[in-house]
Amino acid sequence: MELQKGSKIEVYRKSEDEAWEAYMDEFIGCHGFITDPDTTINDPDALIEVSLENKGTHRLPQDCLRLID
Repeated sequence: MELQKGSKIEVYRKSEDEAWEAYMDEFIGCHGFITDPDTTINDPDALIEVSLENKGTHRLPQDCLRLID
């Protein structure tokens, strides 16, 4: 999965990453888009910045995200 700035995403599950916080559970099922994929780091474990509809902008682990059309 290649996450690029502007890609539409869904938070589809709880992350296995240690950076996942309990408050993030309310983001499951939310849609949004990538605002900063950290492509310069190119680290699949890095948190990426996403803007979620009605939830603001957050840094989330990649394993909880999937691309949508």
